[in-house]
Amino acid sequence: MITDECINCDVCEPECPNEAISQGPEIYVIDPLKCTECVGHFDEPQCREVCPVDCIPVNPEHVETKEVLLLKYQRLMAVKA
Repeated sequence: MITDECINCDVCEPECPNEAISQGPEIYVIDPLKCTECVGHFDEPQCREVCPVDCIPVNPEHVETKEVLLLKYQRLMAVKA
């Protein structure tokens, strides 16, 4: 999730390999159905790596295991193919 500390700097959106980040009404938002926390792409979530204000914590309402995230990644890649 992206907190209201977001400064709309535009660096997180292009870094997301699943296109899960988009501009919301006031700040960027993450679609939990598309977010794999970069599992399958990178070792660390790229949005968190580039965020200059550290406003992208794990959403406590969407805590997922690496296994679940990998399955989501595989499903997303199958749809793209």
